[in-house]
Amino acid sequence: QVQLVESGGGLAQPGGSLTLSCVASGFSFNRYVMGWYRQAPGKTCELVASISDENRSTIYEEAVKGRFSISRDNAKKTVYLQMNNLKPEDTAEYYCNRPNVLVGLPCSRGQGTQVTVSS
Repeated sequence: QVQLVESGGGLAQPGGSLTLSCVASGFSFNRYVMGWYRQAPGKTCELVASISDENRSTIYEEAVKGRFSISRDNAKKTVYLQMNNLKPEDTAEYYCNRPNVLVGLPCSRGQGTQVTVSS
């Protein structure tokens, strides 16, 4: 059974940092591109960052470039999202998934990890 378990969210002040983690199981993690999605209330689900399986090349959504960093540890079957210089508009529920072979709907898979940026 494929499982993706996100953690690390919380409340941060503008300009602060958080690191999200996603532990995967039930599939060959190192063979898949992994990504982080987010959905804020009233907004559509968006892919904010992805990292390839082999050469670990990364792609970022424009709004997070230079602030967010995605990485992976294949031995731990974990993908991370380091978020720096957080802004109120980063407030959202965050989910990890496999962009090329989705596990359910990326922002409707159940409970992700909530990030709230507020002073």
